[in-house]
Amino acid sequence: MTSVRILVDADACPVKEEVYRVAFRREVSVAVVSNMRLRVPDHPLVERVVVSDTFDAADDWIAGEADARTVVITGDILLADRCLKAGATVIGHNGKPFTVASIGGALATRAIMADLRAGGDVVGGPAPFTKAERSRFLQALDEALARLQRP
Repeated sequence: MTSVRILVDADACPVKEEVYRVAFRREVSVAVVSNMRLRVPDHPLVERVVVSDTFDAADDWIAGEADARTVVITGDILLADRCLKAGATVIGHNGKPFTVASIGGALATRAIMADLRAGGDVVGGPAPFTKAERSRFLQALDEALARLQRP
């Protein structure tokens, strides 16, 4: 049986430090995937994966590595869908899991918001990241790893 690991879609990830904290406590390896060199802890459980800067290169690498023993951390709904189809557990930066039951609604909402933005009806970005979201993320990641590490 392959060991559990975490794949982080790292370019815009606000919870990398939290990922490291949980991974070190649970002794789970982490691949930090980005299209530029990011600072990562010098630790045997952490691997820096720098992919090309072509469109979706990081997503393609993560989706190609995702399986039933993987927890993927991403805010990208399309990547979440690909990883769910590969059997991975997927958690958003805010701690909310992407599931087979919820991904359809998330994809539909994404499409509606893209249409609204294209029409100029929606401006601005996401709301600021909160302490509650950070706390929810820590709990969700710990629970996901506990579930995958059970014999």
